[in-house]
Amino acid sequence: MAEGSENKGKPLMLVAVDDSEHSFYALEWTLDHFFAHGTNHPFKLIVIHARTSASSALGVAGFGSVDFMTSLEADMKKSTSKTVQKAKDVCTSKKVEDVQVEVMEGDPRNVMCDAVDKHHASLLVVGSHGYGIVKRAVLGSVSDYCAHHVKCSVMIVKQPTKP
Repeated sequence: MAEGSENKGKPLMLVAVDDSEHSFYALEWTLDHFFAHGTNHPFKLIVIHARTSASSALGVAGFGSVDFMTSLEADMKKSTSKTVQKAKDVCTSKKVEDVQVEVMEGDPRNVMCDAVDKHHASLLVVGSHGYGIVKRAVLGSVSDYCAHHVKCSVMIVKQPTKP
């Protein structure tokens, strides 16, 4: 999946993915609605994944034995590889070959803001986990944070509720 010459001068769309079904629904929805008609897409596409470090995943830098941290880091890298491969597979299944998939390390909220700045994105697409107000207040919402802090338009794709 490489950047093609037909994308030069097009606005850039970033689609954020993590290992959740909500983010992959957002990716599929975006591909179906913006990239479904041949090779003349309205945007250049980058799929972005935020990979947290082992120390930040624990919340305390340096917590745990060296063996534990090494094992945790290896598991996180494996999870990142699976997420990246799944994103590539989804794009390929939708016949969208002209896409970059990028991994940046850090808190997803900050990573999305940094990625928008780095790539001068016109649009950031994120999925919605559908948290209620209490869970969102406790856990934080990447989509809510991005809607208020990134320097471009944000599209939050919500998965339809199941009956």
